[in-house]
Amino acid sequence: MTWLVPGGGHFYLGNLRTAAIGFVVIQGLYLLGVILSGGMFLEILPPEMRGRFAAALTPEAGNLGALIVHVKAYGFGERVPRPFPAGIHLGVILTASAGILNLLLASRAHFEARAQARATIEGAAPNPGIAVLAGWLLPGAGHFMQGRKARAVAAFLCVASLFALGTFLAEGSNLDRTRHFYYWAGQTFLGPTAFLAEMVHGHPLMTKTAAYADGGVVLASIAGMLNVMLMLDVYGYSDARLFGEPVASEADATGESTSAAEMQPTGDLQPAGEEAQ
Repeated sequence: MTWLVPGGGHFYLGNLRTAAIGFVVIQGLYLLGVILSGGMFLEILPPEMRGRFAAALTPEAGNLGALIVHVKAYGFGERVPRPFPAGIHLGVILTASAGILNLLLASRAHFEARAQARATIEGAAPNPGIAVLAGWLLPGAGHFMQGRKARAVAAFLCVASLFALGTFLAEGSNLDRTRHFYYWAGQTFLGPTAFLAEMVHGHPLMTKTAAYADGGVVLASIAGMLNVMLMLDVYGYSDARLFGEPVASEADATGESTSAAEMQPTGDLQPAGEEAQ
């Protein structure tokens, strides 16, 4: 339900406040992005790449209802090419962000539905949806919220350095959706880290082809995909801790799993109801 209409899942669960906020924020971002870009994000694709499912591999697909309306209203534009508006770059950043944020909202609705069904929370950890959002806003931030600080630093350094290497090799050409439509979509999962780099770079005219451009755009896109794996790890960890399910103990060198209730609590991850001995 959230995938089709932002906030739909929370509305179904009876959480009207979150449903309303999610709908207004996400659809507001998408609408503003459409206005700034003139609805032209699919016109970026060259004719040979256009097709019925061309929009399926875009971040905007995370907000499916809005994307369907968008495609029906604008499609691939007119038959005659036209110049992009001045706000095309910011516009597509906003529509892409709206799609990703809606997926994160759906993950939160999924957790809250499970929490209502089980009625009990055995442990203490950040809400999985909030932790995943933090990991999108800044790679490693979700792990930091969970108290896994060493992993947070390692995650940030690995992902950020891979993205930086890719950007260096591509000489910044990866920071432009009008040049690399689908590779750019991959790196959007780095969130503001990628968007800030794009804004700082400023979309200058390319006077020559970068020698290692192909490798660079691939590495930058892979960095975004790796952050998706980190966000999945963050979600699974919080989910397991809250429901008292088995999680991998980072202190156990043997790799054996222990339940959340059996793990020695530290900081704000102490299981609810357990008093310090």
